Amino acid sequence: MQKKKFSGWRNENKHPSLSEVFSSVSVSKQKGIWKKLFAFTGPGLLIAVGYMDPGNWATDIAGGAKFGYMLLSVIFISNLFAIILQHLALKLGIVCERDLAQACRDHYPPFISFILWILCEIAIAACDLAEIIGSVLALKLLFDIPITWGVLITAIDVLIILFFQYKGFRYIESVVAALIFTILVCFSFEIINSKPEIFPILKGIVPNPEIMKNSHSFYISIGILGATVMPHNLYLHSSIIQTRDYPRTIEGKKMAIKYATIDSTLSLSLAFFINAAILIISAATFHKTGHTEVADIMDAHKLLTPILGSSLSGVFFALALLASGQNSTLTGTLAGQIVMEGFLNIKLKPWIRRLITRLIAIVPAMIASMIYGEKGATKLLIISQIILSAQLSFAIIPLVNFTGNSEKMGPFVNGPILKISAWFITIIIVLLNLFLLYDSLFGRR
Repeated sequence: MQKKKFSGWRNENKHPSLSEVFSSVSVSKQKGIWKKLFAFTGPGLLIAVGYMDPGNWATDIAGGAKFGYMLLSVIFISNLFAIILQHLALKLGIVCERDLAQACRDHYPPFISFILWILCEIAIAACDLAEIIGSVLALKLLFDIPITWGVLITAIDVLIILFFQYKGFRYIESVVAALIFTILVCFSFEIINSKPEIFPILKGIVPNPEIMKNSHSFYISIGILGATVMPHNLYLHSSIIQTRDYPRTIEGKKMAIKYATIDSTLSLSLAFFINAAILIISAATFHKTGHTEVADIMDAHKLLTPILGSSLSGVFFALALLASGQNSTLTGTLAGQIVMEGFLNIKLKPWIRRLITRLIAIVPAMIASMIYGEKGATKLLIISQIILSAQLSFAIIPLVNFTGNSEKMGPFVNGPILKISAWFITIIIVLLNLFLLYDSLFGRR
């Protein structure tokens, strides 16, 4: 079949993304706003998971313990960046009817596409590693299960995920929503119990020049900003938005972009609250009592109960960590399937795909836990974030490039303000991630 001249793609896309659930969630054809909004609610929650995964906890804890509420502004700015980039991802999926992996395959030569796939698979394995470690540490804290046994237990979640995949996409979204609600309840309890000061919190949301002047606060800020957007989230969002059964017309796509953006923005606002809550709790407990050197999950858990005087504080903290790890596992599984099918145009049975990804992550986690114990698991968590940071540029640049291309997007191409904003955000994140990567490998820390 001859390629249409206005398409702007090297190759024709012949297969829908996540074909087993493509266009499977009905959208009301009535004019009511709330029914349409409910129909599009779900993908944003799956995306929000990536912004509250165990990999983000360490930087939020360290920032709150060391600098109080000052770095809340960094979390707020990071969230604004995420809202814009996720808007571009959902727009790409809706307009071009391709996920980001398919778009890369249909735009770049095979060799470049293959390299991008390899890099993305490495990033997903690193993300899976963070999820394993988060769940393992939570199991250790809740049930005193040895780290090594905890690593093996995490392999069982393959069966749980497959069960919900076969039940339907709305079931997956419901499970994710329930786990997010669990995290929300846990941190609401922690905030109430820690009694933070309202005025300093509001002051912390306003950017403070001191952040740039202090090298340590600047470094933690880079960690928060640079590792904010998970690369697999951009692939994931561009795909799962296509599960909605909206009219594939210009008007239908306009409607889909509108409601999907509302869903994404509200969900990421919830992620902002949870990330801010971690920093606020750390500031109100550790910074306030002089424990400014707290920088990892295990130390934070040990100090919460004696400082707040409630045994439930540690339990809720660990429960939120477990829910966060399991939530990230669900979305990571989907992202792995999307990336492999999109880049290579091949299908594997979900249990094979999941097993491959999990084994790649389990091996280093098992080795580190056997040799170094808890400290080894924590170090692997940091390494996983460095890998994700290194890969992020290879996801953001194609996304911003595609959505700013009038041949590909037609009337939906990014406007001048959005285009400038998107490239500005891209440059900032790329530079910060390069600095973070260099400093982590060769720097002074």
